[in-house]
Order: sequence, then C-alpha cells, then structure tokens
Amino acid sequence: MEHYSQAAPVASGQPKGEHQTGSYTGPLVIVTILFFMWGLLTSLNDVLIPHLKAVYTLTYVQAMLVQFCFFGAYFIVSLPAGMLIKKIGYQNGAVAGLTIAAAGCALFYPAATSGYTLFLIAFFVLAGGITILQVAANPYVAVLGDPRTASSRLTLTQAFNSLGTTVAPFLGGMLILAGGVLSSSDLAKFSADQLAAYNAAQATAVQGPYLALAAALLLLAILFALARLPKIADAEAAPGEAQGTFADVLKHRHLALGAVAIFLYVGGEVSIGSFLINFLGEPHVAGLTAAEASHYVGYYWMGAMIGRFIGFVVMQKVSPGKALAFNAAAVIVLVLTAIFSQGDVAKWSIVTVGLFNSIMFPTIFSMALNKLGPLTGQGSGVLCMAIVGGALVPFAQGLLADHLSLQVSFFVPAACYLFILYFGLKYANMYNEK
Repeated sequence: MEHYSQAAPVASGQPKGEHQTGSYTGPLVIVTILFFMWGLLTSLNDVLIPHLKAVYTLTYVQAMLVQFCFFGAYFIVSLPAGMLIKKIGYQNGAVAGLTIAAAGCALFYPAATSGYTLFLIAFFVLAGGITILQVAANPYVAVLGDPRTASSRLTLTQAFNSLGTTVAPFLGGMLILAGGVLSSSDLAKFSADQLAAYNAAQATAVQGPYLALAAALLLLAILFALARLPKIADAEAAPGEAQGTFADVLKHRHLALGAVAIFLYVGGEVSIGSFLINFLGEPHVAGLTAAEASHYVGYYWMGAMIGRFIGFVVMQKVSPGKALAFNAAAVIVLVLTAIFSQGDVAKWSIVTVGLFNSIMFPTIFSMALNKLGPLTGQGSGVLCMAIVGGALVPFAQGLLADHLSLQVSFFVPAACYLFILYFGLKYANMYNEK
C-alpha cells in the first residue's frame, strides 16, 4: 500500500550538470501529489473489492483476483520498467507511467458494462503504470533540492502518500458505496432483466470517480512533461567491479529471510485490508453497511500514518529488530482477538492493526539490505519482487473464507506476522554486530 513506493529502485547517480540554484518548489509539489495519488489508488482497492464481490456475486477467492492482478503487476512490470526508463530517461518514464495509469483508470468506464474480466485487466494496467511511475519518479525526491535535506523531503512525500491511503476509503465510500448493495434475499425477488439492470447500475458507480482519476493523472503527466527537472544519470559500475546476481544476494541469510518477511508482510497487510469491509459487515461483528465500513478502512490507514510518527520517535532509542518484533507480536494478539471475539472488541481489534503495521515495511526493507555493500541494488530488486505476496496471500485467506468462515480466515495473516516476529527477534541486535 502507501509504503510500497519506497520499494521502487532508486537511481544511484546524481543530476547531470552544475548544481542548480533555481527553486524546485513547483516540481516538488508535483512529485508530492504523485505520492498522494499512489496511496489513493492503491487504497481504493479495499473499497472496490467488496463492491465488485456483491455486484458479480463472487466467491472470496474470485474477489481476490483484484489484488492478484494489481500486485502481480509489481512483480511482472518492475524489471521491464527499469529497462524502459534506462532507454527513455526518468522524466519521460514518469510521464509514460502516468499516462498508462490514466489509461487503466479510463478502462473502468467500459468495464462497468462489460463484466469482471475487463475490471481485472484495468487493475493490471493501472498497477503497471504505477510501477513504472514509482521507478521513474522516486529519484526526484532526492535531487529536487539540497542533498542534506533529502531525508526530510522523503518524509514529507511519504506523509502525503499515507494521507492518500487514509482519504481513499472515505471518498470511495461516499462516491462508490453510497447507494448500498441489496441483500441476496432481496435480489432473489428480481426477474432476470431486473437483476441485470440492477447489477449494471451498481457497476457503473465506479465510472465517474475513475474517469476523474484518469483526468487527474493525465493532467499530472502534462505538468511533469513541462516541468524543468534535473537530469538523473545512473551510476556506472567501476571497471572490474563485481556484478552480483540474485543467487549471490540470496547467499546472505538476512536478505533471504527479509525477502520472505516482505512477501508475508505485504500479503498479510493486503489480506486484512481486502477483507476488512466484509468482516465489519458480519452481523456478529458490527453489522455495518459497506459504505459505513469503508470509514473504518480509513481509520485503519490513518493508524498506519500516525504509527509512522510514533515509530520515528521510538526507534531513535529502540533497535529496529526489537521494534519490529514488538509490533508483529501486537498485530498477532489483535488479529487473534478479532477472530475469537465479537462486536466492538472484534471491530476495533482489527482496525487497530494499522497502527502497528506502520513501521514494518521500511524496517524489514532496511534490515534486509544491511551490509550488502555492492550487492545492495540487487538486494533491493529481490525485495521489490517479494511484494508479489500481496497478489498471492489473499488467495489463501479467500480459500479459508469460502470453505470455513470469514472470521476464521484471519488465521492466514496472523501466521504471516508470526514469521515477521521471528525475523525481528533473530536480527534484534544486528546493528550492534561488527
């Protein structure tokens, strides 16, 4: 979700030419809006999944095809995106990513009258554009201004990314879910023609919002194309410098285990977000309508945003491994509480998971890359590919939800966080080791 933009490969070079003293305020505003849009578009999936599930009467496994197509794009498109950007440059790459993402949003319009398959294609195209955009645009955060303040600029852009993930469920609930979806007993009273007309009307609820998003992305593409941005050159390998392979990188045990942790973390987090609205709609949990439950998805992501600031302060004193282990243990307790309880206890337990998710992705990422030296780039590539967990783990939860119950299915993300707890404890003192 909001933090996945951190996983994108970042150029290792510097801007060409002399240091530019002109103001980069305008371009930085554009880049910050990009981070906001990434969060918004990714978090909207959590609203669309229960909506499409109800409209097309899907099983949970079928509904999880949304995340399979979306996060599968990260896995498939990342390497081609790097090659594309090497050929056309970072600025043109960002424009291409924005344009492709806009095309993905525009595809939602015909999908509403064509069926679920075109929706899945639209999700893949949209995520493919976002992937290219991330690979291309991330380096500009570092070069748009004084190098000494690059870290603070990244913090600012990530804050807006988190804001996007927080705002999206509220907007989606208002614009897409506001009409509500009739119960299966009500739908059973409809004739075939009435049912077809009803489903078509429900599906078209996404047309307006996604056309607006397509227009916004195209506007950003134009602004990015016209912006005066510094040229970024990739660092060339020194003569005779060893070029590591993925196999070389995976010999580093902490990197290999870190890749597994990223896979399971993204998978667990995406699963919880994907099933949250349906879980809160269960009569013995909260009995909320989809529109009402979408607000709690917003609170879930708001917790992640707040947790980042808390984590920033706490981790000045506490080792990353210990902080990671503590947060993973807290999530396990919260998820198990949600499984074995009802009412407000179950509701707030699952929503509070977002607060403890906050630091996990960047912490695992940085721990896994620790002391890799010249293999850092390849290690980052391995971790980027591990994001495919967001495409696969929700399937496992969907299978459990279809064959047992939705509440029991949350054992899947709980098991994912169990490995993250192990990873944090195993490397709790890694930064103290010489």
